[in-house]
Amino acid sequence: MAVTLLSLLFVSQAVTALPANQPTSSNGLGHLNRRCGAVSQFYGQKAQDWQSTNTDQWLDNWISSHSSDISSNSGGFAGAFGQWGIGNPDWTCRDDGSDSSCDLDVCDNRVINDRGDDIRPTYYVLEAINRLHSYFRGISEAFEVSAIASSLSKESWSQTFYQPKNNDQTISTLKEVLNAVTTVLSIGAAFAGLGEGMALTGAVAGAMSTVAGGASVAGQLQLTAAKDDTFQKDADLGAVLSKVVVESMKSFTSANDELMAGKNYNNTGDIKSYLQGGAFVDFGGVDKNSVIDVMNSFLLGNAVNELWRQQKIFILGGANCGDGQGIGTGPKDYTVCRDGKAWYLYYWHEGNGDALSEKQWGYVTYPTGADKLGQGDFAGVTVSDVINSSLDSYNVAEYNYDANTAASRVHDALSNGWKNPGSQGPSWEGTFTIPVCDVSAAVGQDWQDKQYILEEYDGNARPVWCGPICSNDWDKTKRFINAAQMGNFKSPKHLCKGNIQY
Repeated sequence: MAVTLLSLLFVSQAVTALPANQPTSSNGLGHLNRRCGAVSQFYGQKAQDWQSTNTDQWLDNWISSHSSDISSNSGGFAGAFGQWGIGNPDWTCRDDGSDSSCDLDVCDNRVINDRGDDIRPTYYVLEAINRLHSYFRGISEAFEVSAIASSLSKESWSQTFYQPKNNDQTISTLKEVLNAVTTVLSIGAAFAGLGEGMALTGAVAGAMSTVAGGASVAGQLQLTAAKDDTFQKDADLGAVLSKVVVESMKSFTSANDELMAGKNYNNTGDIKSYLQGGAFVDFGGVDKNSVIDVMNSFLLGNAVNELWRQQKIFILGGANCGDGQGIGTGPKDYTVCRDGKAWYLYYWHEGNGDALSEKQWGYVTYPTGADKLGQGDFAGVTVSDVINSSLDSYNVAEYNYDANTAASRVHDALSNGWKNPGSQGPSWEGTFTIPVCDVSAAVGQDWQDKQYILEEYDGNARPVWCGPICSNDWDKTKRFINAAQMGNFKSPKHLCKGNIQY
């Protein structure tokens, strides 16, 4: 009998010593682990627990009532909170190379277990601070490795997707691509915080918008500080981008120390802004490979877009998928059927000017490098991404979707919680802004040679546009022509009779 009782006692003690990271129930309370104390019933926290207990307001009140503690502690906010919450004044969570400055083990911690009604919000804030610190460390580690540099520098993008006519145009392209980098950085930072497929709920949307804003500012500061030699005429586009991106994201990680000290990071927000809604209270860590893949795809997309926007590259469509409506037939391999409407990607290759040549007026084919998308070094971007992104850009701002529009739309998507751009990938609006022309209105018109508005790719194929092909609107058609770099380009109308108003 004595052996039996002893065995039972041993089993009982072993059970109570098990880790207490039990998932919370619907009311946010988990299993109480007697060895760890009252705090253990709040293990397995979720953002909803933070929200349901109004931890945002609790934290705001705590900071207001402990301002002197924060200012007098060498660790600032994190140090003061660590001392108050777990009795550790050295809990600074700084990015100083230490592996223990943000260690968190509340099991059997007498300080937090004696906080009564404050145990729960105290624990949530401690976890959120710890995990925000891990977020910045993850970002830093992701961009310390050479993965982003190697993936961006494998091949000269400018030579693959565009052979410039002069070096001055190359410099212009580089600068335009770099203008888009800050938006890509903000998308990548938010994606790292949310992860692929994670819901962007309204409660955490504000925090993700703040994170994105912080990364964008870091990028702006890096670009401003960039030396003139960044834009050398022979600069490789991938190498330049990788350098700017890596340095920008390293700069962004400096936000960790600013926030932990209780400061406002470059006027983008303080620690409360980054933690609001419980955005990081159950953060599982940065998926470094996914973040690099996403940012690489967006950067590639932006670069290709800028290179293509300087050429006669455009999208026609809007009529039924499968054609057969009397306005011609589009290429089958570079198309998207969306909501029952077909859209085609074109490049109008200029003619040789030889009056005796069949190609004096040029011909339509696929854009330079389009055949390399979706595979190899350029697997992260597809022709479908090009078309879908451009359509969304066109629907938002027609032919005026610029870097400011892109930044504004990302901010709106994140702050209002209607989309996580990083999860959508390079098909996200603004990645591509290839000019779009909806030619569906031509179906019911009696225009000259309208059966040649759409053409398949062919060395002898040349569209004929003898009417207001874009939405049956001469002004819009003219805007499209100019946006597609075809102003004063006579090829589309050289067979037309009458006054063609573009």
